[in-house]
Amino acid sequence: MFGSDRNPARDAGRVSTAGMVLLPIQFTWPYGGDDVSISGSFNGWTELVRMSQVEGCPNVFKAVCAVPHGSHEYKFFVDGEWRHDEQQPHRNGEYGIVNTFDTLPVPAEVSQHQIPAVILNQTIPRISEEDLRASRYQISAFLAAHTVYELLPESGKVVALAVDLPVKQAFHILAEQGIPVAPLWDFYKGKFVGVISASDFILILRQLGNHGSTLTEEELETHTISAWKEGKARRNGQVDGHGRPIPRHLIFAGPGDNLKDVALKFLQNGVATIPVIHSSLEDGSFPQLLHLASLSGILKCVCRYFKHCSGSFPMLQLPIYAIPLGTWVPRIGESSSRSFAMLRPTSSLSSALNMLVQARVSSIPIVDDNDSLLDIYSRSDITALAKGRVHTHNLNEMTVYQALQLGQDSNSPYEPRTQRFQMCLHTDTLLKVMEQLANPGVRRLVIVEAGSNRVEGIISLSDVFRFLLG
Repeated sequence: MFGSDRNPARDAGRVSTAGMVLLPIQFTWPYGGDDVSISGSFNGWTELVRMSQVEGCPNVFKAVCAVPHGSHEYKFFVDGEWRHDEQQPHRNGEYGIVNTFDTLPVPAEVSQHQIPAVILNQTIPRISEEDLRASRYQISAFLAAHTVYELLPESGKVVALAVDLPVKQAFHILAEQGIPVAPLWDFYKGKFVGVISASDFILILRQLGNHGSTLTEEELETHTISAWKEGKARRNGQVDGHGRPIPRHLIFAGPGDNLKDVALKFLQNGVATIPVIHSSLEDGSFPQLLHLASLSGILKCVCRYFKHCSGSFPMLQLPIYAIPLGTWVPRIGESSSRSFAMLRPTSSLSSALNMLVQARVSSIPIVDDNDSLLDIYSRSDITALAKGRVHTHNLNEMTVYQALQLGQDSNSPYEPRTQRFQMCLHTDTLLKVMEQLANPGVRRLVIVEAGSNRVEGIISLSDVFRFLLG
């Protein structure tokens, strides 16, 4: 056995666990075999625990062992041979090369303030750092091995706008097409140069509402997208030494890019959509717009692949309150490290737009006086304002309730559009939450209390990917 004929499961004496707190820890052997077992210091190396083959994953074996707190060594006994997992922490020990791990009540990165008060009295499921690292490694490896080609639909429509289009007309097109973002095409340069989104319309509305604004409502009829972008760059100080706007590089992906790099591109740039552009020429000329990629599309690939092997990934079976995921309503007397925004139906539209910009979020829950969820106000609702000529109104006098009515038939009474958003419970598993967020158009889940629908927190696509990729 690795230069030694010593059998750890035969030589060691049994370690008494009487009076110890034992944690159920799942071990995984993902490299195949016919007969796989495990033994370790947690059972005194005195017995071989048989591992079961995972249904649908013939190369994956798992076993759950009761483990006391502390540092441990273990090895796998595969088809009569002692082996270790080279992808997991290991070292030279008394029995050759052994894997190692430390047990923790919850992953070290989980902090107490992230768990709501209503959850603190519940038993928190436990997971070892080893299982956490192993699950993340497998998901990261999957993403690195698959490309953007897998996100491309068999058929579909992608809308792009010319940069010399008037701003007002551009937002009418976005509203009519029901899309919150569109790539921008510059005919003079012969390439895509950026995107226009609901964020631009928010800034325009805020500028029009500013008495010192240099942009009038009439100018929206002729003010082009390129002129608006240049003006925004100047206001933000993004100019060179000659006072000319510094062009921003378009964030895009190619169909051959791997999904991990694209997911990181989303997180690093804080964007919701990335154009997928292909050119068969080395200089990138004559580009073709193939698709608008989103994190939900990438997450759908992850869910599709790991759903049938989820039993081998204890991380995916954890309830969301047990892991560092999302933003939770802070407890009384507690400060929150991340902003948590909620609105009342009577809140002004101006305050809603300010929250979307300042909190850098895609949507904000609308709640009643008991903080129970009624609806949400999202960036996708912004473009509907173009139809209602909201830019001619005082944003401080229009309420969120009135703004939401613009997205519905004016002849019908306002009703909360529950199909526009999705809710989850703090007891839902990570996998279930991932499957919900993988649905097209869903960027955030509102965590609610069962029965009352009282808002407890928010989970976004970005939150999930930051956790999965570590």
